[in-house]
Parts: sequence; C-alpha cells; structure tokens
Amino acid sequence: MTLPAQNLLAEEASPYLQQHSGNPVHWRPWSPAALAEAQALQRPILLSVGYAACHWCHVMAHESFENDGVAAVMNRLFVNIKVDREERPDIDQIYMAALSSMGEQGGWPLTMFLTPDGKPFWGGTYFPREARYGRPGFVQVLEAVDKAWREKKESVNQSADGLTTHVEARLAGSHAKAVLDSDTLAKLANGIDGMIDRELGGLRGAPKFPNAPFMQSLWLSWLRDSTAAHRDAVLLSLEKMLAGGIYDHVGGGLSRYSTDAEWLVPHFEKMLYDNAQLVRLCNWAYASTGKELFRLRIEETIAWLLREMRVEGGAFAASLDADSEGEEGLFYTWSKDEVELALDDESALFFNYFTVADPHGWEGKPIIRQTEAQQTQSVIDRQQLVPLKEKLLAARSQRIRPGRDGKALTDWNGLMIAALAEAGRSLGRSDWIEAAAAGFAAIAGAGRDGRLPHSMLGAKRLFPALSSDYAAMTNAAVSLFEATGNPDYIDRAKNFIEQLDLWHRDSDKTGYYLTASDSTDVPIRIRGDVDEAIPSATGQIIEAMVRLSSLTGDLDLWEKAWTVAEHAAGRAEHQGYGQAGIVNACALALEPLKLGIVDDLANPQLVPVANRSPDPRRVDIVVATRSAINLPALPGGILPPTDRPGAWLCTGQVCLPVVTEAEELERHLRR
Repeated sequence: MTLPAQNLLAEEASPYLQQHSGNPVHWRPWSPAALAEAQALQRPILLSVGYAACHWCHVMAHESFENDGVAAVMNRLFVNIKVDREERPDIDQIYMAALSSMGEQGGWPLTMFLTPDGKPFWGGTYFPREARYGRPGFVQVLEAVDKAWREKKESVNQSADGLTTHVEARLAGSHAKAVLDSDTLAKLANGIDGMIDRELGGLRGAPKFPNAPFMQSLWLSWLRDSTAAHRDAVLLSLEKMLAGGIYDHVGGGLSRYSTDAEWLVPHFEKMLYDNAQLVRLCNWAYASTGKELFRLRIEETIAWLLREMRVEGGAFAASLDADSEGEEGLFYTWSKDEVELALDDESALFFNYFTVADPHGWEGKPIIRQTEAQQTQSVIDRQQLVPLKEKLLAARSQRIRPGRDGKALTDWNGLMIAALAEAGRSLGRSDWIEAAAAGFAAIAGAGRDGRLPHSMLGAKRLFPALSSDYAAMTNAAVSLFEATGNPDYIDRAKNFIEQLDLWHRDSDKTGYYLTASDSTDVPIRIRGDVDEAIPSATGQIIEAMVRLSSLTGDLDLWEKAWTVAEHAAGRAEHQGYGQAGIVNACALALEPLKLGIVDDLANPQLVPVANRSPDPRRVDIVVATRSAINLPALPGGILPPTDRPGAWLCTGQVCLPVVTEAEELERHLRR
C-alpha cells in the first residue's frame, strides 16, 4: 500500500509533529501504514526523531525540511517518517542505540536511514543543508545513502541485519540473574564520586547535566553508609547549579543542561522531568541541612510549574522551548539596560544580589547568575528581592513567549505528581498536595478500558501506555497516599500493577518490556533498562513494586519485585553507568523501610517529624488514634494498637520497639 503523496502530520497529537505539518516533506508519523508503504515501494526510510523544545531540531527544520529543494530530494528517494521522541521513547531508544553501536555520538535531531523493513544501516544527528562544521551537506548525504542503497543493497541489508541483532541483544536480551548485593550501590556511588567536579559540582567537564539518577545514587549511599563525601557532592552540585544561568532566577525552574562547565550558559529549554527531580532532590537536601536556599528554590520552581505548565484538567505540559523570535534564550536573558528600565532606581539593589554575565562565545543577551556570596546573601535578604523579581517577571511576561509543548506525558507527570506530594508533605503545603491530586486525577481519568494513555493533548489520547507510565503513576499513587491517607490511591496503584503485568510482563515472568504486547509497530520489544535524564522504566518498576508491597504487606508482590530486581541486576552488570536507576531501585529492595504511625491527627506529635524527614527508602502509613480501619500491617501481619500515639520503624521484616516521643523518632529518622 502507499499513502497520499503529501505531509500527513496535521492531525497528530504531538505539538512537535504538528510543527512539521507545513513542511513540503511528505512526512508520515511512525505507524504500521508507513512501514507498509516502505515495504511496498522497496524504498529506504529516512527517520527523523526530535522533540518540541530541541534547538538543533528547529535549526535543521528551518534549513532543510522547510526548503522545497531539499524536500523534493527526500520525497523522491525515501519514505520520510517523523517521530516525537517523547511520544515514542521506545522507537527513539532503539535507533539511538543503533547510532551508538556505529560509533557515532548520539543526540537530537536523530537522523537514521533504515531498510524498508525498518532495520538501521546508517545515521547521524544534525546535518546542515550546506557542508559546514566538518559535516557534509544534507542533500549530499541523501544522495550518497540512495547510491549505496541502489548499488550495494545486499551488503547494506547484511549490515542492517547485523546491527539490528546487536541492538536487540543489548536492549532486549537476557542475562543470568544476579545476587542482590549492597556492595553494588557502594561501587557505583564511589565511581560516580570519582567523576564529580569538586569545585563546580556535577560531573567534570562540559556540557553539564543535572543527572538526577547519579545524584540519587550518591544520596542513597549517604543515607545507607554515612558516606559524607557522597552527600556533599550532591549538595555542592545543587548549590552550584542553583546559582548558575541554568536556573531561572526571575521565574523559577531549571533548564535542561549547561553548555559549559560552570552551569552558566544553558540550552534554555525547560523539561518537566528535570524540574520534578530538582524538587525531589532539593526536598531531601533541605531536610538534611535546613538550608533555606533549597526551600526557596522548591517554592520558586513549583510556582513556575503551577503558573506556566498546567494544562486544562490539571495535568502538566511536557516542556517549554528554548527559542523565541528565532533566537535561543531571548525570553530569559537581560541586558543591563533592560533590568534598569524594569526596576528603575531599585536596579542597584538587584545588582547587589545578581550578576548579568556575558560569557565568551555566547552571542545572546547577558545571562542572570549569582556568585556564591550573592547566593548566600540573597537567601538572608530574600524578602527584599520578592518585589524586584515580581517586577522583572511582569516585564518578561510582555515578551513573546517560547512555545510550550502542551502534551501531558503520563510517566513525566507521575514523576512531578510524586515530587509535589512529597514536597507538600515536607513543607506543609496542602495546595501542592491538591495540585498533585488534580494532576493524578487528570491522568488516571484519561484511561480507556482500564489502560492508561502514554500521552494526551486536549481530547487526543495516545494508546497504549508504556511500562514507565504504570510505574511512575504507581509511585505517584503511593506518594499521594502518604500525603493524604486516602486508601483509593492504593487501589489505583494495585490496578496499575495489574495492567503492567497484563500487557508488559515477559514470558518468563522475570521482567517487563517497555512496549505493550499489542504494540504492532516496534521492530524490537526493548526492556527499558537504560537511564536517560530520568531513571529507566525497569528501575521505576522495581521501586514501585517495592514501595507498594511495603505499604500493603503483599508478600506475593514483594516476591515479584525481588525476582524482577535480581534479573535486572544481572543485565545491569553488563552495562555500566547507564543502569544507575536499576542499581538504586535494587538498593531499595535490599533494605526497604516502613514507618507506621498512630497519632492524634487533631494535635499530632509524631506525624510532623515524619513529614519533615523525607527518605526515598521509606514508606509511611499514618492512622488516627482509636481508628479501626486502614491500619498499617507490620511484619507478620501484626496490627499496631491504636489506643495511644506510637511509631513503628521497620527495615524489611524487622521492627524497632515502638517509639512514643517525637524527639526519639527524630533521632531514628534523621541522619
């Protein structure tokens, strides 16, 4: 079959695909129909993968995909398929792994050439229209690939077969299960610690990413083994990035990464997942240190989230673009004159606390940042800065805004919902917990026949969900139960695990695939073991099962979690640093903590201690004194007495004696 000789992206549920619906390229969305067309024509596939907030994706689109001449060559030689990597991370991971296996540096836009049956044989990332940057021109690439396909088809197919086999073994293969060992986390954390930039935070060199899975490895190592250097590496990294240009000092929120080693010049796109993980890390850091910097940045980031990222119904948008008016960072950067115009005679006060930096090689307007001394003083004098930031924010709101990718991704929303619920508990912000509950209801209510969508945009839904969606929403449900005590969230979490089992479990019942069993358009069903900017699907699944089984006392679910963890650990042994999410989750499985609290909820003494002592290893159950329902089952199925306040802290199947005083509970929970 062949599809109409025209661009077919206009009705897609992805803003990124819609951005390309006016291209003269005859784009197809990834679908069985597009793959069938390539087979029918025996024409190779040009696969272009990107996302809405990707700067270089926009550059390549403007240079090549909007050009009639380039489009004519693409349409003549290839079946052209455009993929939003956020909608289809399964497709993205398969072909990014293929590019990596060719020895090429990955990134977006991802430009891959496939045989008509979808097997990769060559690729790259950004190609300029004309040869420059040491890269060949895009038309030159297109014609060379076509020539190789026509003249060397047999060897191209052989190469594609070998590459596909290699990728399948890497992403979908099995290894013998491993014995879960506490040394695994220590070894990983020590390795990460050896890469930490002791002066600037983060990993040494540039570019610098927040790298939340690595930060969590270090934090778990500190909590478990008291390795103070690992805690300090996380705190240093947070303090440095929160002073840099990667953090939006006017409006709150973190950009995706810094192009330099000093966190100064970001790629200005803001991603939902980065900010979810920032809130969570800052929440742990504030609880550990009491430093007001972390609380303030949580408040600013959540204010940005609720102001700019909520979509209709209460869920959260995926990202904000880096560019506006064709220029990266224009919305977020300020000249000294612009600051003075907005603040008038208060501008001198502003410059006491902030620096407008104009770094070498940066072609845009200056970037707001803070020195260490300015950061420290701005926290002390924070009330003086509130009206100044409000004036700058009001002035900035008059600018042309970057585009927003308004699709709500289920797994990313799950991360943010959990972060909001946890921060709301810790900082006593019921409004944040309410926002988390509204987001959860929006995502859970968008399901069909008990199944979640992976993405939604307005009334459009993209089914089926991925395994990461069920895992993230299970973790979100557990966090909301901890924050509200509403048992409906536990019922929801159980349903999500049932759907995960039904559609994603492998035939050996030792793990899960990222894509559902009824997904008909994937060349390989991959495991989802590899971390990206967020923990892998497998890591999130193990965490979700461990937390839910700890809450409910469900031993069958606990056995399932343990089996999945053992087999995931076996695969992770062969992969190195891309598996931090699995290692972190296995550490949770080894030593799960459970805190059951009975308290007078009208005048609680123990609950506030738990709330201000967040620990990613621990789940909390709170019931009112004299309650007869929803009691926290302790190991062995024992129900605690509810006639007086008390707290029971359990590690696995072993509990400490009951604690009745807040000060004693604080000593047990604090490190």
